[in-house]
Amino acid sequence: MFALIDCNNFYCSCERVFQPALEGKPLIVLSNNDGCVIARSNEAKAIGVLMGDVYFKHKDKFQQQGILIRSSNYTLYGDMSHRVMSILSTFSPNAEIYSIDECFLDLSGFAPHGLIEYAHEICRIVKQWTGIPVSVGIGQTKTIAKLANRIAKKNKIFRGVYFIDNATRLDGALESTAVTDIWGIGRRLGKMLNAQGIQTAASFSRLPARWICKN
Repeated sequence: MFALIDCNNFYCSCERVFQPALEGKPLIVLSNNDGCVIARSNEAKAIGVLMGDVYFKHKDKFQQQGILIRSSNYTLYGDMSHRVMSILSTFSPNAEIYSIDECFLDLSGFAPHGLIEYAHEICRIVKQWTGIPVSVGIGQTKTIAKLANRIAKKNKIFRGVYFIDNATRLDGALESTAVTDIWGIGRRLGKMLNAQGIQTAASFSRLPARWICKN
């Protein structure tokens, strides 16, 4: 069993830790030399700001929409990442840092019936000790854990935690996930699969192993 812990809107969350007045306001972080958008708060996403939006093309619109803007501060983000990952490493003997804001925890040997409460405790401790909000997805493989994390982030009813712990939940998650949203399937593979009529993760999962290996 694996858990994927993902920091929510990480760069924006880091800025808010040191500038609490930014909380609840539309916020974006720009790339080196303020080239394009590389992070968005939920409020900025709701307005329609897209990842990769070129700043100089949208500067006036951002100002009209009241979007707050910060230049990237990678020293800060690296330090905050180290703090978060250090905390996460205390929750499992096997922690794998996947990116600056993502970490897998191996939960082998943990009692399944207590994992949701354990995940909520992870969220609580990380937020309390660092100020960074996180989401936790749990599943039997890393790919399923990543899928669960996506659901945890998108649906507020789960309060940042989702556990794909049975076939019904897995089937539902696969049916509602586009094949292009599967971890590891990029634009080229996604285009090829769509051309074959494979639109969802569920249809992908039903493909014969021989076809998968060949293509």
